Amino acid sequence: MSAILGSPEPDRRWLTLPDCKRVLVVVHTVTYGQRLRDVFSLMEGDLRIQVTFTVAPHALGEGAARFLRDLGVAVLPWRAAVREEFDLALAAGSRGIEKVRGPLIRLSHGAGHIKLLREGGRTSAPAAERPTGMLSREYLTRDGRVVPAAVALAHDRDLAELTRWCPEAVPVATVVGDPCYDRIVASLPHREAYRRGLGLSDRQQLVAVTTTWGPSSSFGRFDALLPRLLSELPPDRYRVAALVHPNVWAGHGDRQIRAWLASCRARGLALVPPEADWRAVLVAADKVIGDHGSLTSYATVTRAPVLLARFPEREVHPASPAAALALAAPALSPLHPLEGQLRYAATEYRRREYARVAALLSSEPGRFNRRMRALMYRLLGLGQPAYAPVTEPAEVPPPLDGGVPVPGAAGPGA
Repeated sequence: MSAILGSPEPDRRWLTLPDCKRVLVVVHTVTYGQRLRDVFSLMEGDLRIQVTFTVAPHALGEGAARFLRDLGVAVLPWRAAVREEFDLALAAGSRGIEKVRGPLIRLSHGAGHIKLLREGGRTSAPAAERPTGMLSREYLTRDGRVVPAAVALAHDRDLAELTRWCPEAVPVATVVGDPCYDRIVASLPHREAYRRGLGLSDRQQLVAVTTTWGPSSSFGRFDALLPRLLSELPPDRYRVAALVHPNVWAGHGDRQIRAWLASCRARGLALVPPEADWRAVLVAADKVIGDHGSLTSYATVTRAPVLLARFPEREVHPASPAAALALAAPALSPLHPLEGQLRYAATEYRRREYARVAALLSSEPGRFNRRMRALMYRLLGLGQPAYAPVTEPAEVPPPLDGGVPVPGAAGPGA
């Protein structure tokens, strides 16, 4: 409960800049907070704007308050936040946002719109007859009213989906692009710096194993996959790193996740913590083994071949990047040696096919910062700062579990 209560709002009478426009950042989960960080950072340096943070109640909200504290920000209690008036609010989730007092921008929090709506009794319907969560009427309206003042979309095709499933939200929809796509592209030239930061030797290949959350994710099969990887891949030539969705950590707890994976970690598995910037790890990876989660789709922006560990077809939007990747990437086989499968994925890698998947992530490549900032300042009623926003590469990551940092590792954000 204390994570939701947060810290009290300072008395505005004692502020040095009391007349700032007030922006509320609503963080439901660590995943949402990571996405919103790319957004609120676009206006943090403007002396005309005061950015305030709150943690909204969520079943998977464990770690959200800690994520914000690690950023060095004070957290306004949710109960206080919904009593205050704000000039703008940002959210990547839907729970409780109808209580926020002020124009709100609702953003996506993943790669495209992958997972189909599971609520409202539609789970038995064919995939083509079910919307994704963010583009559904269930998520965007309350009592027949569209809640967000603006819906920020990553791709032009999302407008067609929105027209089908929630046409009343189309007038407030804007295509802004995808911040993670742009950050990964900006990070690609720094791959060697990331590899040195992670402690990889020149001879080692990094195999990133990614998993989303929920019963259909590949996490439930880690007990079969990870021991095989660690026993079949020579440690002098491979490092295996697991990127587990923050919702898995939030749902089961840090101690339990580490306990479940303790034997694998003792054998050399690197477990990337949920608050880490996964983009640097993904750029550094030589191979990716993943499921239908966002990170696997984002891997198509890099040069890493993908092995698909699991693909629950009935839960995935048929027009999503994940569905397209399932046709381009080979499926993991339980019957054949893993090193041979990784070599096969590399041999069969076709950059043009992966690029077609990556193109589904954003129809405004390289322009998220510019378009998102324009949208926020328009709703704030302010002129934008007189400089172009820059897309920064991911910071150099710390060494992987058990890794030894390479002297002289330096690069962007170091």
